[in-house]
Amino acid sequence: MQLKTRYAPGDVPHSEHPMPQARRDTWLCLNGKWHFEKQSVTETLYTGEILVPFSPETGNSGISEGFLLQGWENLYYQRTVNLTESQISGRTVLHFGAVDSECRVLWNGTEVGGYRDGFTAFSFDITHLVQAGENLVEVYVTDEATRNGGARGKQSDKRGGIWYTPQSGIWQSVWLEFMPDCYIRDLKITPNGIEKTVKIEANSGGAAQEIVVCDGDAVILKEHFTESVTLTYDFTLWSPECPKLYDFIITNEAGDVLHSYFGVRSFDMAPDGAGKMRLTLNGKPYFFNGLLDQGYWSDGLLTYPSDEAIVDELALMKEMGFNTLRKHIKIEPMRWYYHCDRLGLVVWQDFVNGGGEYKFTHVAAFPFLGFHHRDDDYAYFAREDAEGRVRFEEAAEATVKQLYNCVSIGLWVPFNEGWGQFDSARITELVRGWDPTRVIDSVSGWHDQGAGKTELRSLHTYYTPLKVPKDPRPVVLSEFGGYSMQTPGHVFDPEREFGYKKFKTQEALVAALEKLYLKKLLPLIQKGLSAAIYTQVSDVEEEINGLVTYDRAVVKVPVAAMRRLNDALIAEAAKIQ
Repeated sequence: MQLKTRYAPGDVPHSEHPMPQARRDTWLCLNGKWHFEKQSVTETLYTGEILVPFSPETGNSGISEGFLLQGWENLYYQRTVNLTESQISGRTVLHFGAVDSECRVLWNGTEVGGYRDGFTAFSFDITHLVQAGENLVEVYVTDEATRNGGARGKQSDKRGGIWYTPQSGIWQSVWLEFMPDCYIRDLKITPNGIEKTVKIEANSGGAAQEIVVCDGDAVILKEHFTESVTLTYDFTLWSPECPKLYDFIITNEAGDVLHSYFGVRSFDMAPDGAGKMRLTLNGKPYFFNGLLDQGYWSDGLLTYPSDEAIVDELALMKEMGFNTLRKHIKIEPMRWYYHCDRLGLVVWQDFVNGGGEYKFTHVAAFPFLGFHHRDDDYAYFAREDAEGRVRFEEAAEATVKQLYNCVSIGLWVPFNEGWGQFDSARITELVRGWDPTRVIDSVSGWHDQGAGKTELRSLHTYYTPLKVPKDPRPVVLSEFGGYSMQTPGHVFDPEREFGYKKFKTQEALVAALEKLYLKKLLPLIQKGLSAAIYTQVSDVEEEINGLVTYDRAVVKVPVAAMRRLNDALIAEAAKIQ
């Protein structure tokens, strides 16, 4: 089987509206060809065209192979934008989905601001600078996140194994948005699947607003409000089995029109009939059966090639019988979450790690032997830099704010395997304050700080037997498996292979998965296991333990075989009362 859709050269990539949950019809996509330079302090080292939003290190960018940005170099982007008088009659806002990792932005020669987190979105009001006719936008980028402790995710200057090729520059969509001077902002959607209500908050500066909610083509609710309104209706609850969404439109007195949608659900935890603490969906025990999803692509690194390509991949995971994806150490474009919302995939969202250089003994060797360390020891976790800790908290808050409205997100993951971990109990309280509606997996993997400080017992099990330890918290297997198999002609490096257990043939791999799922994993569900996240969706460079190859050309595990195993897990979980 082959995933069919790829990026089509010549098109404007990612030309769909970047914000399906906050969409205006008055917008302009700025993706496409930009003038591009790599500069040092004294000279221009490269000049040409780049295809935004692909990083220069990627094949889809159009930049020659082997591009590498050094710490003393910067990137320069430039393009012109033609605007009409009618477009700029109100407010004009310039949006960036993500730029790795720090940038300054100029419009018509005037600096409008900067941003320093490489994974979250940002914007600038440029109303006072836009003009009818030709406009010039310029972006200067530096990227030292892999060297200065900033948010870097799985990128490494010393790539290999579970660490991947670093990238830089603009890697998500760029667009303009036009609205009246009095416009709708700060949209916040809080559903309650227990009470079947949804609270909508939006701000038009005190002006009157109207919300119209539709179920398909039928209008089911219409309300007037100023700052917030709570909608009550016999809503169909959202779940992976029934991913029901409701469209709505907010209009204000100034004529601003904002299109959005919501799903009604609740994520929580509660004891089952036997007293074991379980994760719940809409008030009932639910087994979250999923995959670790790194979100790396052979031709785009962190940027998937097209909307169609990611829909193909998500639909394949659903077809295989998974109901959850753990988005690992990365924040995707908002359209990715939209497709999870509408297809019915729960998302466990990692925050992006930072800090200094991690010691193998501290984040891998000792934890595998069962040693956990207190995380106020900043030196142990490469978190000595106080500014770096502040930056992590800023990025964490920005992540929660950006993704709060996403229907599919059911759980936040602040730290993974001790990578830059610090003060996890306090960070958990911060996240709970920002968003009390979701569960928090404070320290996925190890260096657990204990019951009463974190919400889950979160295990990563690759080399030791699967088990459910006694714990008053829900127990989740947040990583396991990682079985690898080379697919000739579809590997990053035929001489290097990383995986936790290696197989030579598809038959051997499928037989091993059957034993893993049916003999080792399935019995743990009745013992209290609330979730299982298999490693992983796709190969990434020489880490070849994916169900799909890195180039997405081959599905290594037959869909029917994987579906049969997952159906067995879900059938077992259905017995929980």
